[in-house]
Amino acid sequence: MKLVLASNNPGKLAELRAMFAPLGVELLPQGELGVPEAEEPYRTFVENALAKARNASAHTGLPALADDAGLCVDAFGGLPGVDTAFYATRFGYEKGDDNNVRALLEQLAGQTQRRAALVSTLVAVRSPEDPEPLIAVGRVSGEIAPAPVGEGGFGFDPVMFIPEFGKTFAQLPADVKNAHSHRGRAARDMLRLMRERWL
Repeated sequence: MKLVLASNNPGKLAELRAMFAPLGVELLPQGELGVPEAEEPYRTFVENALAKARNASAHTGLPALADDAGLCVDAFGGLPGVDTAFYATRFGYEKGDDNNVRALLEQLAGQTQRRAALVSTLVAVRSPEDPEPLIAVGRVSGEIAPAPVGEGGFGFDPVMFIPEFGKTFAQLPADVKNAHSHRGRAARDMLRLMRERWL
């Protein structure tokens, strides 16, 4: 089965391809199919993921999968949330993972409350008009480390300290991270839903 991934993020594509391989699903990044980026005007992960999935399906005629994910920091009332990818730009930095981490650590300086969660919401549609999109949410709680540690992963992985491992996501081998990450948890639930309802 071919499924359009409504993302051009290479890290996200690599993670999801590995997770969906056992189902025999071929994930095609939307950029390879000429799909333009969707508008993401909403304040929740699920609404933005649905908009992205519908956009990719409408442009290709194929079923589509979209992920909207972000970091929710307790000290900031859950923000940056849906604005995670552009977090650094709020503080005068260029968009990018390293700048996002730098801005986050600067904003948390002196804060004792460092609890945060990475959240991934996956939405899959059979067509742009699908009245019953599949929705799966994965969430991992941890703490923001005082400084980046580890070489793996992407995004906030170097500062997302996971107490159960005693390490950041960036310190974990890819297979371990994928098995326990927010995206990994959402993908497992999405695979279950696809088996039940689509295959």
